[in-house]
Amino acid sequence: MEATLNKPTDGRQAFQRLKTHLHRRMIDAIDLSKAGQLNENDLRAQLRGLATHLCTMEAVALPPEQRDLMVREIMDEIYGFGPLEPLMNDPEVSDVLVNGPDRVFVERRGLLEATDIRFADEQHLMRLIHRLVGRAGRRIDEVSPMVDAKLPDGSRLNAVIPPLALKGPTISIRKFAKRTLVFEDMVRFG
Repeated sequence: MEATLNKPTDGRQAFQRLKTHLHRRMIDAIDLSKAGQLNENDLRAQLRGLATHLCTMEAVALPPEQRDLMVREIMDEIYGFGPLEPLMNDPEVSDVLVNGPDRVFVERRGLLEATDIRFADEQHLMRLIHRLVGRAGRRIDEVSPMVDAKLPDGSRLNAVIPPLALKGPTISIRKFAKRTLVFEDMVRFG
């Protein structure tokens, strides 16, 4: 699968589609019987090595400056919040709102802002929802299409999927500040 990442209009989604393709190839290449025998650090190291190898293959045609980004994002797909990882690591972001694969918003200092974060497609977004809901020890499906749960990092997750979500899957993640808000902070934020 060769990807052209030079078009600004669909470059981010093309990058996400390539990442999804490489992630699937990694899953196909993993021997799950042996992966269960490794400790987590060794498994992470091997997965990172496999991701790096896949990104250097000729068929991928990924520019060298984007390979590290791709490897990091593949690891975020496996262990983190996928495309939302940079937003979850940003201390100024208090809410992450996903209204479909190409409509991601954040709340910073009380103001709602659009982001350039994109998912490859609705299935990519659904996989993230299932992974996050599973980490919270819950399930989401057509019978139970809405979940409100606490994530392991303390964030609150609300996810709604079809048929309840008429325009596709949505996520809301409320992050909590690492330190408490004081009066001076409120004055500074206006």
